[in-house]
Amino acid sequence: MAMNILLLCTGNLCRSPMAEGLMRQLLPAHELFSAGICAPGGAPADPIAVELMRQFGIDIGEHRARPLASWMMHEADLVLTMDGQQRRFVRQRYPAAAARVERLGEAGGIDIPDPYQRGPDAFRRSLQLIRQAIDRRLPELAAQPACALN
Repeated sequence: MAMNILLLCTGNLCRSPMAEGLMRQLLPAHELFSAGICAPGGAPADPIAVELMRQFGIDIGEHRARPLASWMMHEADLVLTMDGQQRRFVRQRYPAAAARVERLGEAGGIDIPDPYQRGPDAFRRSLQLIRQAIDRRLPELAAQPACALN
């Protein structure tokens, strides 16, 4: 049985869709979904993110932003935020799930900056940091059985 991993950022337009796309490729056995703390529901992923991921053979073109909802916090075995501020917010808002909320880049002390409206270089940098963070977590996540973090 797969682990449910929620990837969370602010708008669910840039960082979390890119992280979800990468993790789907690297962790096919797990259930992955993403959302945003302040997501404009139904909005497509940023076109720069879509094109950048396409260059790596990952299609996030069908992605649509979803606002964070309580059911997501209940479904997720692990919630990975893009930065420490998001982690603090989610832990405060959902105290029952606090132990399952971590920063994606925790192992490397990495906060992944929001590239929204900052151009292609900012997106490339964020994707690079996302990849570094995922690479550090990959052995741990690949070895996790279902619901191991509950």
